[in-house]
Amino acid sequence: MTGPVLAVDQGTSGTKALVICPDRGVIGSGTAPVRPRHLPGGRVEADPRELLDSVVDAGRRALADAGEPVVAVGLANQGETVLAWDPETGAPLTDAIVWQDKRAEGLCEGLGAHADMLRETTGLPLDPYFAAPKMAWVRRHLTREGVVTTSDVWLVHRLTGEFVTDAATAGRTQLLDLDEVDWSPRALEVFGLSDERLPRIVDAAGPVGSTGAFGGRVPLTGLLVDQQAALLAQGATEPGAAKCTYGTGAFLLAQTGDRPRRGASGLVSCVAWRLGGRTSYCLDGQVYTAASAVRWLTDLGVISGARDIDRVGLSVPDAGGVTFVPALAGLAAPWWRGDVRGSVTGLGLETTAGHLVRALCEGIAAQVVELAGAAAADLGAPLGSLRVDGGLTRSALLMQTQADLLQLPVEVSALPDVTALGVGALARLGLDPHLAWEAAVPEWKPSAVYEPRISAAEAAERMGVFRAAVAALADAARPARDPA
Repeated sequence: MTGPVLAVDQGTSGTKALVICPDRGVIGSGTAPVRPRHLPGGRVEADPRELLDSVVDAGRRALADAGEPVVAVGLANQGETVLAWDPETGAPLTDAIVWQDKRAEGLCEGLGAHADMLRETTGLPLDPYFAAPKMAWVRRHLTREGVVTTSDVWLVHRLTGEFVTDAATAGRTQLLDLDEVDWSPRALEVFGLSDERLPRIVDAAGPVGSTGAFGGRVPLTGLLVDQQAALLAQGATEPGAAKCTYGTGAFLLAQTGDRPRRGASGLVSCVAWRLGGRTSYCLDGQVYTAASAVRWLTDLGVISGARDIDRVGLSVPDAGGVTFVPALAGLAAPWWRGDVRGSVTGLGLETTAGHLVRALCEGIAAQVVELAGAAAADLGAPLGSLRVDGGLTRSALLMQTQADLLQLPVEVSALPDVTALGVGALARLGLDPHLAWEAAVPEWKPSAVYEPRISAAEAAERMGVFRAAVAALADAARPARDPA
């Protein structure tokens, strides 16, 4: 079946929808904001109704912009955001606990004896970033009623009435057996979730149900967690291919093929996607705060928004001795130290807004370098380049800093909104299982390639300064975490 598809990317701070035609490309787009609430104690919440409204509103705006009907819908989701809800009525029973939320930290510490088993079974370290600790926290502290699931399950249910999740999103819970690609009884028992009603695990492409939320009824045929959708759209389908998306956080994924790769680097081993019953796996590393750190600087009045990064940052030749560790929501891979707080050091009376912006760019880029190094260690070979996408790739300063510290070419995608493009390709594959993915995914090409402009020695020196700052923060936080 030919015709345009509607691709919806439901993200942390907003939802983007595209109408994608197989011949003409993107013919319509729409957006709708989401406003997560950042609360004391590392809590981050969102109104579930706002998530659903944003999906419907963005989708309808994209359709109005295109002026054409669609033949299918694809939906990308946040991954680790959870809520409890009534499966009979679809009504939320709690707010959505967003992936950045830290409230389950104490719960994770109490389950520390099971950490090795959970990592071996699910591929994930025991950390409140993932869905299962949040789900268990909801059950212990908020409600025993209804079901507790990742946000995609609720959205799909409200759109179609079905109770499903895709294999990759299931892999973000810490409840999935990574080898069997099915729910793990042992993991469920550890989290006290053995009696939960769990969604059926489906392929990323294939008919799930139909929805009338966007007008006439159309099938929902594509489902995938956001970062894996971007990995697909970036054409990173061969083992060793890697991409990094710079959004609210920065997320580096490296394809490992048909087997999970459990390394010792601190990266997550997870499902990339399951298509036609065949599972592909990837390594995944996270920087919790990228655009959210830029927004933090904006809220402080240092800059007026992300569009100011280059103008302000390029007003000075370097960071002026300032080191910024933007661990504003803790450190994820490869450290997994959610207790660590961010820091800015090396300040002086001569420090300007430009120095702070430069230091932030360096802090984001340095964390991505650590992820790339960890991926290379687990893969047994260095990355050859890094494909990148996301809103912050518009900053030439950040991208050049990334290439300099990484000492590799950084290839910026010419295609904006790659997450939506990836799930749009899956929607098309779900309509026509005989279609090759190469025919469904737009041809990848870079809009810019940033080559390193500094020596390997200078890059190593700057990375050494950043690593020393991280080590100092980790040492300072450790007594509060482990009095012994």
